[in-house]
Amino acid sequence: MSWSFWLLDLLFRKLFRQNAQVKWAVHHTATIHHPQGLKIGIGTFPGDSPGVYINANNGIYIGDFTNLGPNVGIVSSNHGFSDNTEIVASGPIHIGKCCWLGMGAVVLPGVQLGDFTIVGAGAVVTKSFESGYCVIAGNPARIIRTLSKEECDEGARIRYAAQAGLA
Repeated sequence: MSWSFWLLDLLFRKLFRQNAQVKWAVHHTATIHHPQGLKIGIGTFPGDSPGVYINANNGIYIGDFTNLGPNVGIVSSNHGFSDNTEIVASGPIHIGKCCWLGMGAVVLPGVQLGDFTIVGAGAVVTKSFESGYCVIAGNPARIIRTLSKEECDEGARIRYAAQAGLA
C-alpha cells in the first residue's frame, strides 16, 4: 500500500473519526459497522479496498489471508419487514482462510464459507458453502468449479511459512 493510503487512513480515522473504532488501516471509502463484532485472522485486512461495506452486528469471522475486493458487502444482520429500525438476529458469518471475494460480491447473514472459497465478482451469497475449495458465482451463488485441495493447501503452507519468516 502506498503512503497516500496510510495518510488518508490517518486523516479519516483519527481526525474525521470515520471508522474510528477499527484497529487496522481501512480505505477512506470503506464502512465498517460494529467492528467489535468482526474477528479477523492473520494477513487479513477487511476494508482496505475501496467501497467495502461490513456490518458485523451479529458477528463476522474472516480467516487468515482472506482478501476482499472493491465494493464487497458483508452483512451479518437484517432489519424487520414492517419496521426497518428493528434488527433481526441471525447466525454469524464465517469466512474461512485463503478466501477471495471478488468485486461487488455480497455475503448475507448466517453464511458459512469454507477455506479456499473464491466468490466471483457480483455474486450474491445467500447460502453456505462450508466445504470450501471451490469457486462460486451468480445470484444466488452456486459452485461453478472445484479446486484442488492439495494445491490450495500447499499454497497456504507457503503463505504461513512466509508470514513466519521461514521462506
